[in-house]
Amino acid sequence: MPRRSPAAPRATFKLKELLAQIAVPAAAAATPAIAAAGSSPTPRAPHERFPARLRAAQRLNRGGSEKDTRLIVLDTDTGRERIRVGDSLGIVARNCPELVAAIVARLGVAPETPVTSPDGIERPLGEALSQACEIRRPSDQAIEVLSSRAHDLNESRILQAMAEGYPGAGPDDADLLDLLESFPSARPPLSELISALDPLQPRLYSIASSPKHSEGEVHLTVAAVRYSKRGRQRAGVASTFLCDRVAPGAELTVYVHPAEAFRLAPPDRSVIMIGPGTGIAPFRAFLQERQATGTRGRNWLVFGNPHRATDFLFEDELTAWHQGGLLTRLDTAFSRDQEHKIYVQNRLLENAIELWAWLEDGAHLYVCGDAERMARDVDRGLAYIVAKEGGMEPAAAKAYLARLAAEGRYQRDIY
Repeated sequence: MPRRSPAAPRATFKLKELLAQIAVPAAAAATPAIAAAGSSPTPRAPHERFPARLRAAQRLNRGGSEKDTRLIVLDTDTGRERIRVGDSLGIVARNCPELVAAIVARLGVAPETPVTSPDGIERPLGEALSQACEIRRPSDQAIEVLSSRAHDLNESRILQAMAEGYPGAGPDDADLLDLLESFPSARPPLSELISALDPLQPRLYSIASSPKHSEGEVHLTVAAVRYSKRGRQRAGVASTFLCDRVAPGAELTVYVHPAEAFRLAPPDRSVIMIGPGTGIAPFRAFLQERQATGTRGRNWLVFGNPHRATDFLFEDELTAWHQGGLLTRLDTAFSRDQEHKIYVQNRLLENAIELWAWLEDGAHLYVCGDAERMARDVDRGLAYIVAKEGGMEPAAAKAYLARLAAEGRYQRDIY
């Protein structure tokens, strides 16, 4: 699951015709050409944007899976520069062209109509909605603008309640098109509405490769977000941009987001990595790094997903590392392969004695993935293990984990 990068300061047509005018070929997203092989790249500042070329978007799930997880392989000259395992890559994506075209059609104006974008720059409407505006989750300010301009009092009240965050006030998970369709009396001046939207932010993905292992490449593990709601197909901004809309060989714009609070342990230290689903990404990079550097520390991975037969991401690599000794322990939790669901926290509890022994021996603990449930449940499970195996009261167990975090031995990359 992608993360948005930190927010920047605010500073009657046919749908097919609009799509033709708005859609921009993936190659047009290019910035300056990638440095020629053998050249010495100029060191880049943190968050400096640079071009990368899509080599592949390989599906990792096998046939029959309900998921579509891709290994995104990007060619770039930055592998010799600033990337460190644990870092994320910022993807400068564009909004879904079908959604942009539908919004333009709903507004009833030409896509070439000039508007002021959220960054204060005047652009054609279609370009602004595609490249510069957050239309998947309209800002509270944009909803308030719609409310203030609604001619229907009831619509105005509902929109205001939505802007103020009242649960169930309006359509849930609403994008800009939902608002325009649900509240037809709300038609503010075009630039007033567009400039009130949030700027379209890059999305962050944990880097799934080590530059020492895959020089000149950056790998990502991306789950394509696609679902239906209120009779319309929805799509993740960056995930479908990478998986569906950037052609192999085309360039896109990226940057490195350093993760100073998610760094691999010293070579002689053991590591315990808990990463279900796409949370496997940084741990694949960790293992590649440790393989390339001949690290002596032990490595334990706990991975989970719905089904072993279809959702065991990087199964061949992980199995080979386990058989070869790089991966000391490999525990899996395939939640729907049996009547009762099994998650990564269950595997931790099953192996509580050994996990406690690793921690007491100085192991570093890492968690990557869903913040809402998985990371919370794992934290609770760890606290229980520490209390039980360490003979501590619950408060002391929480203090133990807090001390590990303060020492850099309990690190989380959650979203």
